Amino acid sequence: MSTLSLAVRDSASMLRRNLLHARRYPSLTLNLLLTPVMLLMLFVYIFGDVMSAGIGDGGADRSEYIAYIVPGILMMTVGSTVIGAAVSVATDMNEGIIARFRTMAIHRGSVFIGHVVGSVLQVLASLVLVGAVGVAIGFRSTDATVLEWLAAFGLLALFALALTWIAVGMGMASPNAEAAGNMAMPLILLPLISSAFIPADTMPGWFQPIAEYQPFTPAIETLRGLLLGTEIGHNGWLAVAWCVGLAALGYSWSASQFNRDSK
Repeated sequence: MSTLSLAVRDSASMLRRNLLHARRYPSLTLNLLLTPVMLLMLFVYIFGDVMSAGIGDGGADRSEYIAYIVPGILMMTVGSTVIGAAVSVATDMNEGIIARFRTMAIHRGSVFIGHVVGSVLQVLASLVLVGAVGVAIGFRSTDATVLEWLAAFGLLALFALALTWIAVGMGMASPNAEAAGNMAMPLILLPLISSAFIPADTMPGWFQPIAEYQPFTPAIETLRGLLLGTEIGHNGWLAVAWCVGLAALGYSWSASQFNRDSK
């Protein structure tokens, strides 16, 4: 078999392994998925009227706030779900299975590819569930064309890929699963200080740079523009640049940790 065929075969085997683990132990994914769903319900039904009055023209219209918040919650779902990849990688490292894989005649990159592809698939499944909840409570995207829907899906998948590589690096660098979960907490906290819930320009002046110069805000604004027809501006290329940069950083970090530990 060629090197490419071996890499594909071994990566597929590792992917099946990670999907089986996720199916047998769904509690981690469900716990991570619960956070964005609860925040969606909280901000829509408890704070919805007040928040919509604050970001609108003074009138309380919960439907407008649902349209505003759902893209942010979808991006937050990506950040919260990929934490499972950090925990899974740290568990494999701590239990010695990664060390065992190193001694086997398998493609070295297949271990990472299995974790990354499995995590991205879990993220996409989580996005479908959260999106269904958003539609059930009133979210509508009537102005988006088929191409804009495809672009929105591509952005979510690319963002999931980038953050998954960062999560894999966190898992490789952590001594245990608990430490990996703690290290990955910024992936949940960053959306809270982005434009997910309120526009960045309505925040205090000293806080606006924190909200603006981070990966979640341009990604959220791009997704919001694609689904709702609002202006995207420079956020589109910024979101893609963040995704490419984070993916490259996460891959390099993971590879360096893997090669260092194998010496």
